Formats: sequence, C-alpha cells, structure tokens
Amino acid sequence: MDIKALQAAFLKYFDTQSQRAFFAPGRVNLIGEHIDYNGGHVLPCAISNGTYGLVSLRSDQKVSCVSLNFESDGCVSFDLADLSYQASDSWLSYIKGMIQYCQEKSGKTVSGFNLLIYGNIPNGAGLSSSASLELLIGMIVNQLFDLGLSHLDLALLGQKVENDYLGLNTGIMDQFAIGMSHADSAVYLKVSDMSYEFLPLQLGEVVLLIMNTNKQRKLTDSKYNQRRAECDQALADLQKECDITYLCQLRPDQFEALSHLIEDPTIRQRAKHVVYEDERTQQAKEALLSSDWEAFGQLMNQSHQSLREDYDVTGLELDTLVEAAWEQEGVLGARMTGAGMGGCAIALVKKDRLDSVKDQIQAIYQAKVGYPASFYLAQSAPGICELTAINEED
Repeated sequence: MDIKALQAAFLKYFDTQSQRAFFAPGRVNLIGEHIDYNGGHVLPCAISNGTYGLVSLRSDQKVSCVSLNFESDGCVSFDLADLSYQASDSWLSYIKGMIQYCQEKSGKTVSGFNLLIYGNIPNGAGLSSSASLELLIGMIVNQLFDLGLSHLDLALLGQKVENDYLGLNTGIMDQFAIGMSHADSAVYLKVSDMSYEFLPLQLGEVVLLIMNTNKQRKLTDSKYNQRRAECDQALADLQKECDITYLCQLRPDQFEALSHLIEDPTIRQRAKHVVYEDERTQQAKEALLSSDWEAFGQLMNQSHQSLREDYDVTGLELDTLVEAAWEQEGVLGARMTGAGMGGCAIALVKKDRLDSVKDQIQAIYQAKVGYPASFYLAQSAPGICELTAINEED
C-alpha cells in the first residue's frame, strides 16, 4: 500500500496533514467454522490484506470520516454527543459503535478527529472487513486518547459492536484473530475459556490460495442468526439429560449417544456439524504442528462437506469453487471459509501447480456461474498496530 497516496488523499479531503496512521488486518480461518459461538476450537490467522486508517485531531467534538472504498459518500461526520445507532449510517455504524463501547469500557472520553479509511479486503468476501474496521477504530481511539485498553479488550468490544450495536450474533473469532495475531502464525483458540496459543505457520512447498466467489453477502441478511438459533435449540434439547454449557463440550461418540434427544432432524444435523468440526480442528492442530499437509487438506475437505451437507451454508458459488479445486492435481484440500453463503473459499496448493490450478478453477467456475472468481495468496500478518510497525510500502 502506498502510504504517500493515502496521505495525499487525507490532505485533499481535510486540508491538513495526517498525524498518525494505523493498520488492522483481515483474517482467514483455516478450519473450525461456525463453532466459535458454540464454545469450540478455531484456527484462524491474520492476513496482509486489511484496513488502513490515517487520523488528525480536531478542536471540536466531531468525527469526520472519509472511506476511499465508498468515495461517493464523500466526507461524513457525526457528533460524539450522539453515538446512537442509525440504520442509514451504513459503515459509519462500526465507527460509532466502537467509540461508544471504548469510552464505556475505559471510563474515559474521546474528542474529535478526522479519519481517512482505505481497505484492500474485498467487501462481503468473508475475510472480516467489518471486524477489521472495528479493531482499527478501537486501536485508533485507544492510542490517540490513552484509553488504556488491551488488544483483548478491543477484540471483545468489536464483538460487542456486532452483537449489541448491530444485532448480529457473531462469535469472537474474527476480532480475536485481528487483534491478537502474530506474523507467520495461526491462532489456536478455545473459545469456551479463551485459552489460546500461537502455532507456527510455515507452509514450505504449499501455499494457501484464497478464492473469492465475488458473490457478496451481508451477515445481517444471511442465515447466520438462524444457524445460531438452531444451535441454541440443539443445546437446549441436549441439556435435558446432559450437563453441558456448549455443544463443543461433546466429542463425536458422546454426541452420537445423545443425538436422539434432538427431535428435529435438521437441528440434529446442525449440531452434528458443530461437534465433528471441533474434532477436526483439534486434529488439524496436530497436522499443522507436524507439517502434515496431506492430513490437513483431508480435514479441510471434510469440513466443507459438513458445511455443505449438515450446516447448509455453502451454495452454488462456493461449492463450484471448492469442487473444482478438489479435481485439480496439486490441490491437497479446499473448503469454504468464513460464514458462507457467498464470500471466499481456500485451497491448500502445491507451489509448482499454482498457476495451472488457478486457470482450471477459473474456467470451471466461469462456465458454471457466469462470471469470474478472484484469487489471492494468503500471507499471514501481525494483528492491529501503528503503521510504522509494518512495512509501509507493502
């Protein structure tokens, strides 16, 4: 990213120089899908695509914002005296919500500032552009106004924005990965007790290919809340005879012995995915530590099959990409990543087959879906930081 270009844009819009700059990465989840809100294990990593924020202080109580991703909106402002949710705010809601909760958590107040935002995460791609923006804003106000919040605090507040401010029942995985990640590492997080460790992500002769369906989706318009409600119902059914707090406390053999308690067959399928996906994620940790990419790839394949058949969150576009990847020599595994219903899939690909794999998948996808997919290489990145702490010309 050319920071000088962002500085020039800041000067153009605000007629003053930016004073500080920050970065929040996106994230890709290697495996462990739709289980962070069920107390399970997840295995995400932050990626080098993310959201940049340049700021300068103001002398009043207004926040003036420009997003270069939505330049037609122009410069939009709000007064810090009114941080209430407004449906018409669109992307501004993430900024207002984060400021509100950072002030409440810290017991300190924020004053006015100018903000220019630019993100190179495709919107609606399932790579956590919204969580990236939340954590970016948290980092900015925390540093500018000495709020004293930790990165974990900011991650939890980002989730609170989604849950309480926007009404979306998401888990903590996205914000945690974006706030806490290290370079060249994946985060192995047990959500039920927030214990975590960093696992070295040394891919060697394989690469992680992100495949974007270019079908955008918004979680607020998706099956996400419905799936969470179905999981809650499955848990309530099991709790009639089983003392558990989360679905992911059950191992597969325990689930099979108790699954008759879930009367609705569709809800039973949802719970089956959750329990078996948690088991796959634990196995994936061991495969990652031993660099057993064949085993890791097989677990990815099983994950997608379960998300397609038991959780029903894939759809034509994601299935087409993943199934096309499965057919290619040099692909060790592939699965959807993120919430599904559009967005992205990932494939573990041998380096020497990468170009031919992309070409073949693209041909199959465009012929079946009618428009092209986009491809990126996932490069792991550190979590939120001041821009001077990363490669400014990346």
